[in-house]
Amino acid sequence: MTARPPIAVFDLDGTLAETAGDLIGTLNVILRREGLQTLPLEQARDMIGAGAKALIQRGFTTAGEPLSTERLDALFSDFIAHYGDHLCEQSHLFPGVVEALDALRARGFLLAVCTNKYEGQAVRLLGLLGIADRFATICGRETFPYFKPDPRHITLTVERAGGDPARAVMVGDSRADIDAAKAAGIPVVAVPFGYTDLPVTELGPDRIIAHFDELAAAVDALVPAA
Repeated sequence: MTARPPIAVFDLDGTLAETAGDLIGTLNVILRREGLQTLPLEQARDMIGAGAKALIQRGFTTAGEPLSTERLDALFSDFIAHYGDHLCEQSHLFPGVVEALDALRARGFLLAVCTNKYEGQAVRLLGLLGIADRFATICGRETFPYFKPDPRHITLTVERAGGDPARAVMVGDSRADIDAAKAAGIPVVAVPFGYTDLPVTELGPDRIIAHFDELAAAVDALVPAA
């Protein structure tokens, strides 16, 4: 039997791409429509990282507006629809992403995406950013019955891509990424420039990289050779 290749699994928002402008832009459309004060990107960026429902909830909390479960569900549907039409107006890859992906592929790694964004939107966004074809699979919130921080979101992504779970690494920016990878027994590299309620230094990743040009060396140190 041919051995499965090693695999690097990436989060999307706040890891591969700076998507805050389009996410907060959509939040502000919702807030404005509801007669509430919009939020500057600098203030609202740290609200991202726990999903769209949490982002809406945090936006309303900041505005001092109560939000019932029923109203939140309706606004969530509106958010997803509007965001789907404005996926990549301000979003862009972080510096060094393309080169880092290509360096890992040159080392024989499969690449995959495991994101809590809906799969269809993730595929479209990565296509618009020009890197969708580099990934063996792109798995979203609804791809499996589980999503991060459930470790099965990562392990099933590895399986779907055809990678070796014993030579896998997760690359992410948030508590959900780090907790899911740890629970899956997979080493995790964190970036400190993404979306998180706590600094990644406090979340215990195996490595932290300040720039994607450090990724290949970090992965080499964590993933055993064949």
